[in-house]
Amino acid sequence: MRRLAFLVLSALLAGCAQFSPDGGMGDVASGVRKEIGKDVVKISTDEQAARAREQVAALLAWPLSAEQAVQIALLNNRTLQAAYNDLGISEAAYVQASLPPNPSLSLLRVAGTGVANFEIRLIEDILNLITLPRRTAIAAERFGQARYRAIGATLRLAADTRRTYVRAIASRQQVGFLEQTRATTDTAARLIAGIGEAGGGDQLDQAEIAAFRAELGARVAQAKLRARQDHEALVRLLGLSGTDLAFTLPTELPPLPSSPESPVEIEVEAIKRRVDLEIARREVTALAKSLSLTEATRYVSMLQLSGIFNNETANPLTNLDTAINRGGAQIDLQIPIFDTGEARTRAARETYMRALNLLAGKAVDARSEARIAYESYRATYDIARSWRDQVLPLRQAVSKEIMLRYSNGVLIGEGMRVDLFKYLADARVRIAANSASLEARRDFLLAVADLQAALTIGGTSGGDNAPAAIASPGIMQ
Repeated sequence: MRRLAFLVLSALLAGCAQFSPDGGMGDVASGVRKEIGKDVVKISTDEQAARAREQVAALLAWPLSAEQAVQIALLNNRTLQAAYNDLGISEAAYVQASLPPNPSLSLLRVAGTGVANFEIRLIEDILNLITLPRRTAIAAERFGQARYRAIGATLRLAADTRRTYVRAIASRQQVGFLEQTRATTDTAARLIAGIGEAGGGDQLDQAEIAAFRAELGARVAQAKLRARQDHEALVRLLGLSGTDLAFTLPTELPPLPSSPESPVEIEVEAIKRRVDLEIARREVTALAKSLSLTEATRYVSMLQLSGIFNNETANPLTNLDTAINRGGAQIDLQIPIFDTGEARTRAARETYMRALNLLAGKAVDARSEARIAYESYRATYDIARSWRDQVLPLRQAVSKEIMLRYSNGVLIGEGMRVDLFKYLADARVRIAANSASLEARRDFLLAVADLQAALTIGGTSGGDNAPAAIASPGIMQ
């Protein structure tokens, strides 16, 4: 019996899970590196924090590229670190689930009857021991889900950082263009004012140009507010504060690529790479094992075995010198009279089928999101290229001709009134065209981030990357 107990105990201890050296972060780091080629670290010590801080400081010393911004976010974002802490909690739950239940010890002493009775009971939950391997396997699946959730949180932060980075630069570039236009308008206003002082103009001309300057000033203020909002959104994702807020960004968005990419079998790629699908698959596997365990223990929900040792000694005052030792065992079994386990089994089966249907639905969504993300990518590229290669060159040619005629009108003192109206109308259209072109390039870069997200984590940036650049340039008139 001792040898058998030793063998059982050894088998149980051998099945116990151990904490991994990195808390599961090795799989997370390799998964992230495979998808986006970036390094991640769970900061648990002062040394790790100092090393991450040095990396962030080195990256902030130069104007940030999109890739550098993503790397800073992965090293410095505290919400992401909280997601890694969730992974550690899941590992602790996995290790805990693999441990055999602790035995219970019950001590009983009865005196005052002339006989001293002392009893020891060692109680063990046999049902928990029998089902331990299955419960450990379920916990292992949950821990695997937690690893993929950590990967998903990392990739989601990277995608959000790319989108916000693009918006921040686009809004800053918009401010620069509007301020440059305002400077040109100020020059024209001074010219009109000079003509008026010389008696060659009228008050209506001056009122028109003043109204246009005021309108442009309001647009500059709006653009600056949007730029500030986008900048702060990026700051939050990067996890920066204090002196780190002095980082610099490029003044312009990167140019369009010479040609768009043409991925093959984009739906297949989404099904293979989507993290949310892998989490759903593991959920189905875990629930299948849980259903099997529930069905196996449907009629028996409590089974305990107790080893009993009883010592009975007579009271010395009775002059009886006897001692009786007894041993035995006791088994406690719950009788399934009212609760036959049907409710538990049905709930487990419905939960499993629910997860299976959710997985199938996610697969359909993943294919659809991949298709529309690629179509948006191609469409926004074509739109941005059209603005760059066709609309803006034609608009610049019209503006150049109007400026020549307006200047000639000023020099000869004839037709100035008509040319002034044309100049103001052209200025409004030119501002709208340049703004729309910038938005089109921004939308394409957002579509690039959305396409990568559709292949890895799902979801898009929302309505901000809608192709608003196709609106009529006359919207600013």
